[in-house]
Amino acid sequence: MSQAPETTVVELEVDKDWATIWLNRPDARNAMSDELIGDLQACLDYVGGRTDIRGLTVRGRGDVFCAGGDLKGFKNNFQNARSFDEVVEDSSKMGNFFLTVRDMPQVAVFLVHGAAMAGGLGMACAGDIVIGTKDTRMALTETAIGVVPAQIGRFIIERVGEFNARYIMLTAQRFTAVEGKDYGLVDFLVDDMAAGEAKLAEIIADVRRCAPQANAATKKLLQANKQLGPQEMIRYAGELFAASVQSDEGREGVASFLEKRKPKWAEES
Repeated sequence: MSQAPETTVVELEVDKDWATIWLNRPDARNAMSDELIGDLQACLDYVGGRTDIRGLTVRGRGDVFCAGGDLKGFKNNFQNARSFDEVVEDSSKMGNFFLTVRDMPQVAVFLVHGAAMAGGLGMACAGDIVIGTKDTRMALTETAIGVVPAQIGRFIIERVGEFNARYIMLTAQRFTAVEGKDYGLVDFLVDDMAAGEAKLAEIIADVRRCAPQANAATKKLLQANKQLGPQEMIRYAGELFAASVQSDEGREGVASFLEKRKPKWAEES
């Protein structure tokens, strides 16, 4: 098993088969600095390589989940210190980071509170499940400061559809998670963090009933369905099914059903 990464502004906790990643820049409202993204990438790479971890939660220390990009970094780095091509490269790194979130083999749950703005909202949309407290403030504020919601756009569109995305992006409209639920940005709307913790516990229990490798393969299936043509998808789905049904997990799952008992992965939870 590889060594857990050393981080400065992100905390990683692993409890049995579940990881929690905390954004830990509360004084900066957990803004997405180069350092924070680097720490997050290291934690995700580590968790993604752990086959014994079934899922992860991403959440924020302090009063908010994430206030979005670090605008001081925008000014100092993107507008002053770095060339056009270097900024393109930095933006591309962000795009690859969001893809890492989307492609995690584990179930990725985001528990947001206080504020989930701009890139912070986009990061949550790249995950699998979003829990939000009713008073969480949300917005894609990029166009209001003269920039483009570049790397997060695809994940917002996947969540809310093109025309809701157009409205949210082109007006920089601010709203709460209540409206965010209507748009499709939030899966589970809760009154407060206590209710959020309870809903998170329910989701973790549900995930633990499912076979870990089957979940990982299902996430691949969902992505492939957006990229492959009909015949290619039929073949790919057949390959995933054959691999899963003939795997140790598949054999155990079918046997447990026929024998009217829990599968081993559920007994171990």
